[in-house]
Amino acid sequence: MQKYNISFKGQNIFVGIDVHLKTWHVTTLTESGYKYSFAQHADARELFERLNKKFPEAHFKSAYEAGFCGFSVHYALTEYGIENIVVNAADIPTTGKEKAMKTDAVDSEKIAWSLKRGELTGIYIKDKRFMDDTNLMRLRQRFIKDLSRQKNRTKHLLYTQGVIYPKRFLNSRTHWSRNFMQWLREEVELLSEEKLTLALLCEQVENTRKVILTVTREIRRLSMTEKYKDNFDLLTSVPGFGLIMAMTMLTEFDNNIMRFPNERKFVSMLGLIPTCHDSGEKKTNGEKTFRGNKQLGPLVVESSWVAIQRDCELASYYSKCCQCMSPPRAIIKVARKLACKAYAVLKNQKAYVQP
Repeated sequence: MQKYNISFKGQNIFVGIDVHLKTWHVTTLTESGYKYSFAQHADARELFERLNKKFPEAHFKSAYEAGFCGFSVHYALTEYGIENIVVNAADIPTTGKEKAMKTDAVDSEKIAWSLKRGELTGIYIKDKRFMDDTNLMRLRQRFIKDLSRQKNRTKHLLYTQGVIYPKRFLNSRTHWSRNFMQWLREEVELLSEEKLTLALLCEQVENTRKVILTVTREIRRLSMTEKYKDNFDLLTSVPGFGLIMAMTMLTEFDNNIMRFPNERKFVSMLGLIPTCHDSGEKKTNGEKTFRGNKQLGPLVVESSWVAIQRDCELASYYSKCCQCMSPPRAIIKVARKLACKAYAVLKNQKAYVQP
């Protein structure tokens, strides 16, 4: 019996993957349009072996939506020689019928067809060397939010128990100081004699504060390392940029400003570019798009409030903008200008000098 060895050498096989925690649904397309779909365990090795058996010696191009798994699947696929991209789910072309009949098979197939037609653009893949540094900065942000929630829970308990603040703590700026914490533990009287709930909330606040302090110390140590020190010193010369702002910016784009060809691309990554909706005679413009880095963009806006107090040029620009728009819209314009200054400082490798 004669045996035929089929080879796909020189051909591209387009692979759309709908990634889930335990299973993947995969759709493959050949250059001629032949479709082959299957479901499997969430394992890159199993996928490679199955593809290689079905399409021996082919070149595989794959794509999947960015989601809970981050870039771990991407790194696993590239280790087996699969050319993979990670795409934003909002950038995948979808019809109304696909939205109404959404299944794993439909999702993987539309990814495969979009990849074959060249309609997908992959997002930036972070360098493994900077992943832990980025996670450290984001962890601090989560702890800050946790601390805010814990403080709100404590104050809510005081309100429900009818606790009245003494005169020395009527100003909210005095809250959560050492004296305030001592007052909570020793002097506050609740409706019941037991104060276990209040004691536990106070302990939680103090523990979270200690963790934030530890993380901040690690960030300061990280800023002094050879990997970041030069660019960190340059960024902190920009008004409004301190330890957290500078290190968040450096870790989010892997300490490589050259990945952005111009200022507009950089500002776009921050989500600070204006939006535009033009339909017939109706035109609507917005100051800030929802697309952008959710960690870095808001921090730049916060830094802008500090920058207008320290930089005469930015303060003048803010005042001029406030004449024709509200302060929140004006500060977005200042944030764009501030981001451009940070970009120029890193690209030119020259510290910022106020005009």
